Amino acid sequence: MNVLDGVAIFAAGIAAGGINTIVGSGSLITFPTLVALGYPPVVANVSNNIGLVPGSITGAYGYRKELKGQRERLLRLGSASFLGAIVGGLLLLGLPEEAFKVIVPALIGVALVLVVVQPRLQAWLLARRENHHPNGGPWLWVGVLAAGMYGGYFGAAQGIVLIALLGIALDDDLQRVNAAKNVLSGVVNGSAALLFITMSIISDTRIDWPAVLLIAAGATVGGVLGAKVGRRIPPMVLRGVIVVVGVVAIVNLLR
Repeated sequence: MNVLDGVAIFAAGIAAGGINTIVGSGSLITFPTLVALGYPPVVANVSNNIGLVPGSITGAYGYRKELKGQRERLLRLGSASFLGAIVGGLLLLGLPEEAFKVIVPALIGVALVLVVVQPRLQAWLLARRENHHPNGGPWLWVGVLAAGMYGGYFGAAQGIVLIALLGIALDDDLQRVNAAKNVLSGVVNGSAALLFITMSIISDTRIDWPAVLLIAAGATVGGVLGAKVGRRIPPMVLRGVIVVVGVVAIVNLLR
């Protein structure tokens, strides 16, 4: 890794940490950056996942006021995120790399659609707010489990998926929903990261630690910035950047 590559990875980590805190889908910045710099897709995905964990922590901390009163809810849903992340991570490590190269472009495509339709999705969620179970009920737990599997396997736009699920099932303010999303995304990333690190010790799972450290440093800064000033960034600008980077990632993976 040369200096320019290191700067690019660090900058991508800042962007991803901020975007994950505000919207979700920050992996559509860091993962394509690593792939463009020549990292094998699975190595890039594993290293990216581990590197984004500190950004999830700082992002959740930045929303600590909105997290008050959500402990029981997050403990319940966090169990689903944990189980889903482990299953998704095992699928990533167990399936051949050729399968990852086929599956991930499709997942990125779905993620880009979610990024584009998010404003209308949020409006729809707000319009159908009625009396809901305080913790979402069993269907939300199953949905969060599925989102955790998605996040453990790849994870781009898992935050948007979670906002959609939580917004439909919970009768709560959207900022509190976003705060819960940050915690659950952090549980998924952290659980998958522990799995990947464990497997790297007992098997031949590859992790590029210099890339992990650069993404972690950038994502930590980005998580703080996202919680403080991210709401001032025009959402359309964020979506535009994410869509462009995502399309480039799909093109690179399909070559």
